[in-house]
Amino acid sequence: MKIAVIGGGPGGLFASLLLKKAYPAAEVTVIERNRPDDTFGWGVVFSKETLGNIEAADPESFSRIQEAFAYWNDIDTHFKGRVIRSGGHGFCGLARRRLLQILQARCAELGVELRFETECEGPQQFADCDLIVAADGINSRTREEHKDVFKPTIVPGRAKFIWLGTRKRFDAFTFIIRENDDGLFQVHAYPFDDDTSTFIVETDEDSWRRAGLDTMSVEEGVAYCERLFAPELDGHGLMTNKSAWISFRTVSCERWSHGNIVLIGDAVHTAHFSIGSGTKLAMEDAIVLVDAVKREATIPEALASYYQARWLDVAKLQRAAMVSQRWFEEIGRYRGFDPEQMVVSMMTRSKRVTHHNLRLRDPGYIDAVDRWFAANTGIPVPEGEAAPPPMFTPFKLRGMELKNRVVVSPMCMYSAEDGSPDEWHLVHLGSRALGGAGLVIAEMTNVSREGRITLGCTGLYKPEHAEGWRRIVDFVHRQSTAKIGVQLGHAGRKGSAMRLWEGNNEALPEGQGWELMAPSAIPWSAGNPTPKAMDRADMDRVILDYVRATEMACNAGFDLVEVHMAHGYLLAEFISPLTNRRDDDYGGAIEDRMRFPLEVLRAVRGAWPEERPLSVRISASDWAEGGLTEDEAVIVATLLKQAEVDIIDVSSGGTVPEGAPVYGRMFQVPFADRIRNEVGIPTMAVGNIQGWDHINTVIASGRADLCALARPHLADPYLTLRAAFEQGYEGDAARWPVQYGLAPTAMLKPER
Repeated sequence: MKIAVIGGGPGGLFASLLLKKAYPAAEVTVIERNRPDDTFGWGVVFSKETLGNIEAADPESFSRIQEAFAYWNDIDTHFKGRVIRSGGHGFCGLARRRLLQILQARCAELGVELRFETECEGPQQFADCDLIVAADGINSRTREEHKDVFKPTIVPGRAKFIWLGTRKRFDAFTFIIRENDDGLFQVHAYPFDDDTSTFIVETDEDSWRRAGLDTMSVEEGVAYCERLFAPELDGHGLMTNKSAWISFRTVSCERWSHGNIVLIGDAVHTAHFSIGSGTKLAMEDAIVLVDAVKREATIPEALASYYQARWLDVAKLQRAAMVSQRWFEEIGRYRGFDPEQMVVSMMTRSKRVTHHNLRLRDPGYIDAVDRWFAANTGIPVPEGEAAPPPMFTPFKLRGMELKNRVVVSPMCMYSAEDGSPDEWHLVHLGSRALGGAGLVIAEMTNVSREGRITLGCTGLYKPEHAEGWRRIVDFVHRQSTAKIGVQLGHAGRKGSAMRLWEGNNEALPEGQGWELMAPSAIPWSAGNPTPKAMDRADMDRVILDYVRATEMACNAGFDLVEVHMAHGYLLAEFISPLTNRRDDDYGGAIEDRMRFPLEVLRAVRGAWPEERPLSVRISASDWAEGGLTEDEAVIVATLLKQAEVDIIDVSSGGTVPEGAPVYGRMFQVPFADRIRNEVGIPTMAVGNIQGWDHINTVIASGRADLCALARPHLADPYLTLRAAFEQGYEGDAARWPVQYGLAPTAMLKPER
């Protein structure tokens, strides 16, 4: 077998030595344009998992790498004159140049031919090879020559960074966040040998330009950074190594191989340096690739197997890396945070590390976070006593005070008769109130008969509806400490549909439905009826319907009203450009598309008691081309704040059938985070928040003020009380009903 490897970085070298080790008779050649010791950057950091993979693949390489390691355990964050340390993380790293030397020596031992200072004209140069491994980096010529096959997507980042080194040896992974007259700058620094550290400086482009770094030479820019971070450098300077101010580029490819050519490392994918190392990814690629070559009968089969075994792990890491990258690019929105919250927000930025993970690593650190958070909510905790978990701290909106931060999200039950709630709703909502949640929000309750989604939807448009709801509200108030709200909505073009279990969003059979209306005459789908485009009289009638429903909600005793402006229902249809094609004052720019929803909102606020809070649920993204953007969602939230909304329940999607959300744990929380911290209004976070660890993470990090969970509450009505037991919390924010006083004993592990 004859193998060519284009690129002599760690990934290419490791693939070469593993292939030669597996096939000693093979002719393996590495072609590298640079000299042996040329390298960008400074140090390389490895995780325990990666080290385990390297050791299993080639113990000899692992042993030499391990001998060169620098070890450290802590993360230090410098912010607003304070240094906060978190321990238990377990890092190890070495100089990138030393890693290259180790892998080059190992290749030479095994008989790999290394050709340095050799230009590669392209994969066609190796037409006689059985396998061509392209490890030629982020600017891969191989990828570009066959981009019609590999179909790369390259997304430039919005921040600028420069990769530097220093003789100041930090004893922890160190983040420095500093603000000056030019803007906000941050450093990612870590040791990698006895006397050297990597020192990456990153900043947003506006700060970069205000500082004049765009017109300075590299030397002048380095001097600027030395002055800015002089307190942490302790008299040491900064060193360059082919350093320049650049923007990080995220590379991903639809295909990873073409014929006998395969891409590995930065040539096929990149992940932001704030979460991982390109070296780590490239060496793991090499391991999986060689395993596939050894396992499969032919090279094409091996390359297909390599992709199948590797793409999902890479995609997950890239998603986490992009979330982490975005946090640093948008760090300015957190400049008002206290150091404790800034640090926990940064530590949990990618969602791979959570509040509970941090407690396992360093209980003292997370105890300090919880103590700070409790004090900030008006619960000072005496020394020696445990602070409550963040989810069990109170939260107040106007005259409503919640015992904890857990919300039962509104969930349509489709079980009403002509709009009237019955025993099902009493048991459903009552059991979840008994389960300990601070706030229970009743399902989307329609303001008119023709505003229903299905025949089974609840309403607040007849006197008997208010009576039915009062029975439920009274039970919740009498038997639990929970507050209860109701979500008011109008289905718009998504109305006259079957119940969920009969046919999701499918139209009712002919003769059973009703006439629909919407901002524009656009049906939900080809199988749904076309709505009437609303005129002024329709709008006035809908406003009156909302006022009537609000007054009924008040009479029923609800503590909170939420106006539904999400998920493609009537008010959301006005907001989204995909469903609002009007050419009058109610269409066009986002401010005009918001005009009617704001008219409804002001009418609701006027009919709702001053001391009771008002919430609005929005879809912060349509997840569809041409739909509502995140920037527009910020404008929506700003307008809602100006209209005296107290909290925004931030969801997404549901606008059009072709919407394609990118699912994952806590996948909608970044929308709530941005609105809370840019607009300056409390938010509720939703979207695959899976339990108490996620809730504590979201709340402590300042991403939202409340967490609304839907499906987890369907599976476990007593989710909040169970969370208290599992965390050892016994305070007033989570009390079992006296009738259920023995329930916690059922959760104790039996003695053996």
